[in-house]
Amino acid sequence: MTLRYSLLDEPLIGARRRADGSRIRLTLPGLFVAMTDDQIGDFPALRPHQRHPWHAFLVQLAAMALHQAGQTEPFTDEATWKAALLALTPDDLEGAAWCLVTPPDRPALMQAPVLEESLKGWKNRMSTPDGLDMLVTSKNHDLKGARMAGCAPEDWLMALISLQTQEGFLGAGNYGVSRMNGGFASRPALGAVPLGNWGRRWIRDVRCLIDSRAEIVSEMGLCDQGGVGLVWLRPWNGTDSLAFSSLDPFYIEICRRIRLVESPSGIAALATGSKAPRIAAKSRNGITGDAWMPIEIAAGKALTITGKGFDYKLSSELLFGSKYRSPITQTLIEEDGKQGIVILARGVTRGQGKTEGYHERRIPISPTVRRFMIQKKTDTLAKIAEERVSGIGKIRGVLWTALATLFENGAAKDKFGDSAKNKANRFAQPFEQYEDARFFDGPLGLNEEIESEHPEDVRLRWYLDMADRAESILIDAFDSGPRSGEQRYRARSAALSRLHGGLRSDKTLPSLAHHYKARKESKEIAHAQP
Repeated sequence: MTLRYSLLDEPLIGARRRADGSRIRLTLPGLFVAMTDDQIGDFPALRPHQRHPWHAFLVQLAAMALHQAGQTEPFTDEATWKAALLALTPDDLEGAAWCLVTPPDRPALMQAPVLEESLKGWKNRMSTPDGLDMLVTSKNHDLKGARMAGCAPEDWLMALISLQTQEGFLGAGNYGVSRMNGGFASRPALGAVPLGNWGRRWIRDVRCLIDSRAEIVSEMGLCDQGGVGLVWLRPWNGTDSLAFSSLDPFYIEICRRIRLVESPSGIAALATGSKAPRIAAKSRNGITGDAWMPIEIAAGKALTITGKGFDYKLSSELLFGSKYRSPITQTLIEEDGKQGIVILARGVTRGQGKTEGYHERRIPISPTVRRFMIQKKTDTLAKIAEERVSGIGKIRGVLWTALATLFENGAAKDKFGDSAKNKANRFAQPFEQYEDARFFDGPLGLNEEIESEHPEDVRLRWYLDMADRAESILIDAFDSGPRSGEQRYRARSAALSRLHGGLRSDKTLPSLAHHYKARKESKEIAHAQP
């Protein structure tokens, strides 16, 4: 078998130019040159859940190559990049490790050499890249499985990187990656993105890794020199694990025994199980020096996202709170500029034998927020965010009680039946979803309050807007409440009374209650005047 589909020599990677949107095809060294000039707008073949694994792969690979060459800035020509990448595989100067298909006894990209030197017995065969990829869908409801017929080599490339760098445990013999907290966890990513395109962020993160290399080595107990960086170079029979301490701080791992092969219709994949994870890192709970991974400090473990993804509560805590240690790529630097910065959060929620959704959130950073984050003075931001989270919860609670009262036929009690509770939950959900969407940068959002010369006014207008929307949601729910005349009147009247009473209570939001009281007194004075 010959070496096929070399990323160093063949233009296998499809991209779109930033300037005019035209499509181009590049080698891996050619892509690095184009990224250095920030010419790449996007990658058409890249599926949403593959975005972070692809970005991380390109960053870690470039950082390793530059460190090996004793450089801190990206090279500007393809020949130098190719030489630097080959230098990472000194025992494989033919470049097999950069090809998608090679003989089984040799490394292939993201595929370990097979010690048995044969694929006999590898019975798990996949004919499409999405059959190989890490997504587990429920009865084809989320994404249709194995539908990528007539695919190109780059589709297999993206699927390989996705599987090998963010997959978790999936039954006996199918272990997950080291860069997550347990087999049923996830590999979320958080980082700052300056104004620009793929290349601008790539260069930024490459520099972050290089600048933080000594810190990662020291904190994680990894190898500064001579560590295993490209894990797929090492032969693997599925029974042994690499010691975590033997790794390079920028290591790119693999977690499964996969080999791509030629088939009559193109490329196919063969897989077999393993008796041990590729990297022995279970005790680390996902704390591996991952440049994009937040760490839960008290629990001593990497972040795992739930089906809620990066909702406003988690996002505000990750940005401004003290519960998590921020990853190195989240820290803002002067070179990020002053405008157009966002914090980008991505991740796939995994469960036992299933996937619970891909989540992505972009959080715009306003000038004042940027200044506080640069100065590492986020206590004020954290306080404002906490108050806003609390405010949403309090008004949502008042709305929920009013809804439950409606669906309980206006009964004057707080112990509601399951039916009323379930309906109240369903009707209250849009309220919280709307607040989630505008929490940071929407109308009357956190950024507007922080940037305002009169933040108290913005806060009060936000409270009033939430109160109005809560009342609208309650009124819209009337049609789903009691229908008979007497019950309908009693239920609607009681629900509105609970809503208005809750909003005007000092125990809910004192400033909102004070506003309603002052407005009432003003009206009474106006009516009393002749």
